[in-house]
Amino acid sequence: MEYVTLNDGNKMPLAGFGVFQISDSKEAAQSVTDAINSGYQLIDTARAYNNEEAVGNGIKASGAKRDDLFIASKLWVSDTGYEKTKTAFETSLRKLQLDYLDLYLIHQPYGDIYGSWRAMEDLQKEGKIRSIGVSNFERDRVTDLAIFNNVKPAVNQIELNPWFQQPKEIEYYREYDVQPEAWAPFAEGKHCIFKNEILSKIAASHHKTVGQVILRWLTQNKIVALAKSVHKERMAENIDIFDFELTDAEMSQITQLDRGESQFFDHHDPEQVKRMATLH
Repeated sequence: MEYVTLNDGNKMPLAGFGVFQISDSKEAAQSVTDAINSGYQLIDTARAYNNEEAVGNGIKASGAKRDDLFIASKLWVSDTGYEKTKTAFETSLRKLQLDYLDLYLIHQPYGDIYGSWRAMEDLQKEGKIRSIGVSNFERDRVTDLAIFNNVKPAVNQIELNPWFQQPKEIEYYREYDVQPEAWAPFAEGKHCIFKNEILSKIAASHHKTVGQVILRWLTQNKIVALAKSVHKERMAENIDIFDFELTDAEMSQITQLDRGESQFFDHHDPEQVKRMATLH
């Protein structure tokens, strides 16, 4: 496993396992156990995924030492604000059956994020969270938090994949020492990504799969990548990405695939904000 060092000094694995849309509790728990046994240390969940308890059960069943794992969860929009954040965090911690989290993120850039950030700073001081960060925030919101608070975000988890590479965002985060983390690295298969001619050719030259090439492209760029699967053989495949290196020419070829558009939704769309405000 390879790691990156966050701006607070903590180390974060470059390859992670996500549980978004794994709603069945038994399947979610088993997938986490299988992922850990496949070599994953970083497990990413969220209050909004409704599977924190199952994730906790999976962690426990794996028998892994707590210090060997990096567990992350996220605060949902309806729980923003100082007191509500503290309550929501304790609920997540209880469901996960843990004494602390390695990373806690504000899931969306809406609601009372400033009150939430102060609460997260206090929880970090208390030793209940090792690193704090955000998800789906753009440069202006990250800057706002960094300038007007005592602790700047250690991580920003955003949509990153070959179709949506966000180079300006990544460059900015490098400058301000905020670690980028990719959700949906495979773009959920959109635009036939697994059959793309360029990616397929690169994969064949390394005797790897397209999925492995995408994850290697991200991690080689020092971007933390979250992969998801409920199949053990695919989990093992997705973490087997540190025994080869893409050439500069191959990295450049992948860069040319950027469509410059989200494959999911626009966080600036007022209707999107309204929709998220109704989700609990």
